[in-house]
Amino acid sequence: MATIELTEDNLAATIEGNETVFVDFWAAWCGPCRMFAPIFEAAAQEHPDVVFAKLDTEAQPQIAGALEIQAIPTLMAFRGGVLVYREAGAMNASGFGQLVEAVRALDVTDVRRQAALAADSGADAPGAS
Repeated sequence: MATIELTEDNLAATIEGNETVFVDFWAAWCGPCRMFAPIFEAAAQEHPDVVFAKLDTEAQPQIAGALEIQAIPTLMAFRGGVLVYREAGAMNASGFGQLVEAVRALDVTDVRRQAALAADSGADAPGAS
């Protein structure tokens, strides 16, 4: 599956409407972003059951600001609509492949249960990095 471009219009629906979503926050001027792009695209082709989305921080500064993106590339992973991974910096293909498999292996019901417990206690969601 090809990557999709995220905007204000489709961000929430993409994250909430899909079981597993990876979001690459990037900008055209960013060297590490350009180096990571083919790795992200290859993973999208390899895992058609996962949504791979890109958000151009220059074109969507309001979203980048709201999500407190301070460095790019930043990668976020959502499982069952819950943020389970967030890290700045490019990854190599092997590391990204391992991350994709780890996120896909998370039990969606358990992730949602832990997120609800964390919300009730006012803590950060478990698994968020």
